[in-house]
Amino acid sequence: MKHIYKWDGHTHTHYCRHGADASVKEYVKRAMELGFERYSITEHPPLPDGYLQNVDVMNQLAMPYDELDRYVVEMAAIKQQFSREIDVRVGLEIDFLPGCEAYTRTLLAHVSHALDEILVSVHFLPGREGMRCIDLSPEDFMEGLVAHYGSVASVIHTYFDHVEAAISFASTLEIPVRMGHLALIEKFRDALPAFDDALVRARLTRLLPLIKAAGVGVDCNVAGFRKATCRRPYVPVWWMARALREEIPLVFGSDAHSPGDVGADWAWFEQVIQGCEFDVSH
Repeated sequence: MKHIYKWDGHTHTHYCRHGADASVKEYVKRAMELGFERYSITEHPPLPDGYLQNVDVMNQLAMPYDELDRYVVEMAAIKQQFSREIDVRVGLEIDFLPGCEAYTRTLLAHVSHALDEILVSVHFLPGREGMRCIDLSPEDFMEGLVAHYGSVASVIHTYFDHVEAAISFASTLEIPVRMGHLALIEKFRDALPAFDDALVRARLTRLLPLIKAAGVGVDCNVAGFRKATCRRPYVPVWWMARALREEIPLVFGSDAHSPGDVGADWAWFEQVIQGCEFDVSH
């Protein structure tokens, strides 16, 4: 049996307002208990002022700017504290923000000295009354996006258009990058009308050569298993197999928002990789 490098590459902290307020040490200690060799801390950074019209939602989704320096200092201390026991990596899960790329570059330049890696994700799309979060709730998805675009299929197309643009943006960054949860658009699939699996498969297939050309990795995010309206990973098995054939680096991501989420469904990921001809890159 081949060794699969045990790495949880997508996790959050108490800086995340929609997660637990447990200490980061609790997350890291849980990873160590489970035998992980590497642990990436990838918190949501601040959004531009006024990016979402709903201030309460915006405050829930990202830390305020005045916490960013404290975050990287605190995570660097955690990395040092556990350095003899586990390889802790300090990162961010940045959002692809169309029209605000300069903001993101400035933010990254401010903290790049303290970062080992980043995830680039798509959480927001233009919708009714401005930018909308795609994974807030099924009701908000319908009201803010489907009502705006006219169909679920149109939202799916728009989402993957943004993912493709995010890959292009990620390819220009100098920090090591993985693309976050490629099929996050499926989070509420079982609560939405006429969700088109063939369309999602076609758009995911289109991403393979783009990701390979960009030289970025992929977050094999299992959080969808924990969502009652999804019950599947945000990167499907068939896609992982094709990505490995293309030598695209794949990294397990629990997307932990509490210590109990750390390493969740690692066994699924390990089984998938064991069943593939090619090893997961690390």
